[in-house]
Amino acid sequence: MTSQHAIHARWAPSQTETAPPDPLLSTLHRLRVLLGVESASLTRVDADRLRVLAAAGATDLLTDLQPLQLQTLRHTGPLIIADTTSLDAAAPVARFYAGLILPAGDPGAPLLLSLVDRQPRSPAMAYRLAALAIDVTSAATIARQARQITVLRSEQEQEREMFNLASQTARIGVWACDLADNSLTWTDSVYDLFELPRGAPLERAATVECYTAASRIAMEAARAKAIAECSDFCVDAEIITAKGTRRWMRLTGSVEAHDGVARRIFGMKQDITEEKLLADRTRYLAETDVMTGLANRSQFQNQLADLSGVTHGAPVTSLLLIDLDGFKQINDTHGHAVGDDCLKEAAARLVACCQGAALVARIGGDEFAVLPAGDHGVADLDALGQCIVHAVGGPYLRNGQTITLSASVGVALNTGGSPEDLFRKADIALYAAKAAGRNTMRRHAD
Repeated sequence: MTSQHAIHARWAPSQTETAPPDPLLSTLHRLRVLLGVESASLTRVDADRLRVLAAAGATDLLTDLQPLQLQTLRHTGPLIIADTTSLDAAAPVARFYAGLILPAGDPGAPLLLSLVDRQPRSPAMAYRLAALAIDVTSAATIARQARQITVLRSEQEQEREMFNLASQTARIGVWACDLADNSLTWTDSVYDLFELPRGAPLERAATVECYTAASRIAMEAARAKAIAECSDFCVDAEIITAKGTRRWMRLTGSVEAHDGVARRIFGMKQDITEEKLLADRTRYLAETDVMTGLANRSQFQNQLADLSGVTHGAPVTSLLLIDLDGFKQINDTHGHAVGDDCLKEAAARLVACCQGAALVARIGGDEFAVLPAGDHGVADLDALGQCIVHAVGGPYLRNGQTITLSASVGVALNTGGSPEDLFRKADIALYAAKAAGRNTMRRHAD
């Protein structure tokens, strides 16, 4: 049997030929020289349409190859024809043909390598040549795929680094929980959020203990509902980290289910502590009288409007309106700085009298309002009104001077009607107290 070296010596073109400059054409040229055939071509197959990408060597040998190429596509392996004259159909110009399907990036458009020569081969030589071609192209394919894998890994690593950096900047981490055993998976940002060492072992029972009591109840309820309904959830929760830091986080989760059964929960955890503090501060400023620290008129009106307690959890049963007597004279005589100090102390005395009240508010310059909590009787409300009169009416010492300030109080019970009706009745009682000489209280007689 002729040796492989002899095959090359007989069929290979001159080794002095130069490769074409085009990379693909150059590759085909080197392959043709290596395998000792006159022509090599690479064809892309797209929906049974053949498009020649490159051809090296004697292009006239490619004439009438399409039937053989289509047959290669239908073949389970390489198509090797040692001598095309053995075919029943009219033989093409080429006497030797080998067709090999090469791996391609697009499975729907494979690449076909065709090797042809004017001279036939013996069956043994034909299959040895095809085996060599497969070996060469497979090695090239493996090398190419290895390079692609290296590039992809590099890109994925870069993307992972960018994701981690973005997550740390936004204080967002990704988490997952396998419902089969409650095993947890966290990204670095979640470990940082809980102030745990990155990569430390995780147990759900231990991490749940980091939630404050109220947040734990809210989180578990939202989680259970999502699992039962195979849906999503989002809840803001307060945690105490491993180092004792109090933080707020926004917890989102999605349930992954198979055949209607929840299998896994995954989502994100974001540190919203600064956002929460800012929101609380904004709400405080929107609802609080800055000078006295009491609720402002806006908050008072919102709670008064909720007579039935649907929003605030308890119905409004009564209302007290308080007006400071002679406060304008204090400002005129002692100045606004002293007046402001007296106003703050009067507010503190009012709060001391109204421990447990649903709301104590400053609703005007020297006007206050109290919404008692619970269902108080007439005697209790009268006693509260008298307490306010005596507490606010005590002496005020400022800059070595004793300043006199008193209060008039109007009391009204909620016996039905609108918020405006209740306010009107308390206002009528307040003016009755002023008409009675001030420094006293009156209750509206329903």
